[in-house]
Parts: sequence; structure tokens; C-alpha cells
Amino acid sequence: MTISVVLADDQELVRAGFRLILETEDDLEVVGEAADGKEALDVTRRRQPDVVLMDIRMPKLDGLEATRRIGQDPGIRSRVVILTTFEQDEYVFEALRCGASGFLLKNAPPEELVRAVRIVAGGDALLAPSITRRMIEEYSRRPARPKTDPRLEQLTERELEVLRLLATGKSNAELAAQLYLGEGTIKTHVSHLLAKLDLRDRLQAVVFAYENGLVERPQD
Repeated sequence: MTISVVLADDQELVRAGFRLILETEDDLEVVGEAADGKEALDVTRRRQPDVVLMDIRMPKLDGLEATRRIGQDPGIRSRVVILTTFEQDEYVFEALRCGASGFLLKNAPPEELVRAVRIVAGGDALLAPSITRRMIEEYSRRPARPKTDPRLEQLTERELEVLRLLATGKSNAELAAQLYLGEGTIKTHVSHLLAKLDLRDRLQAVVFAYENGLVERPQD
């Protein structure tokens, strides 16, 4: 099954480099390019790719706003990976709030770019490990908030338990080991809680859990 990709970056040389990397893989196909955020939004609506590789700093409409509009459009099912040379926290957190499913630095090796596209196209989320750690640390420092989202009432006790552990950055294998369950069962619980909370992926589940006070601040 071929994974379709749209490249959105204002530098033609960068787009050409990404295209060259991706199209050496039999299962990846670049179906469109965009040089600014507005064009990225238009080509995504038209081509409906599986994944959009989105630069942050672009003219007309920046990548964050383009990502937000893609996520809010019910007619678009594409998932966005933010690509940038910047590793500052404000970009990371804003990208997550905008609905990005991944965040990868442009200086990542080619195999990481290919892996990111496949992971996100498969329905999972991806962040560079250093960014994941900082994101969890940042949310951990914030004051705990009461459970305010009514969607939480739809979760079973087990799903709530999985969500809390998921927010600490644990993988399916680690969740399975801690809860004495099979990985297939964990995947089912994660799938169910994402559907009930109307979240796209695990990454949004992490943000949701911290913003609703489901994870206690670690003790110093």
C-alpha cells in the first residue's frame, strides 16, 4: 500500500531533497508540493495525502496555522508532521495544540524522515525523543487541574488508567508489562479511548491528560 505525501516548504531545494529521499522508497509517493501555507492547505484539500510534511516558517500562512486549519477541516483526514530547524519549546507546544501528529527536526537523518512518515501514516504519533521529554516535563510543572472535560465520563476505569500511564511517555510494551496485559489488549484500550475522546493519536492524548489534571506532578 502506497503512502501519499505532500511537501510544504518555502525552499525549493529542501522540497527537492525530501522528494529524493522519500521516492527512493517503494511504498512512499510525493503527490504534491507547496511553497507557502495557503498553498499547502489548498493542495492538501485537493490531493488528500496520508501525510503532510509541514515547515513552520512560510509566507502567506505559516505552517502552524495551516496545520490548525487542516485539523479543523472535517473533509481532510491527512496527518501533519512538522519539520523545522527550530527546537524551541514554543513551536513544539503550539504545533501540538494545532493538531500535529509529529515533530521532526530537519537535520534528522534520511532514515528518520522515512520512518516518521510511515509511523504517522500508520496512525501513531512521533516526536524526537528530546522533544518528548521536554514536553512531558513542561506539562508536569504546570499546576494540576480538575477533570473538566465531560468526555472523560465515557472512559472505563481501565481506559482511564491506560490514559494516565500513556501520558508519562510509556510505550505499548511498557504499558502491557505494568498492567499485566497483552500488547494487543493495550492497543485496543488506546484505540477505544482515542475514539471516545475524539483525539487523533497518542500525542494528543498526552496533551489532553496533562491539561485535564490526570497526571500528578512528579515529586522533587
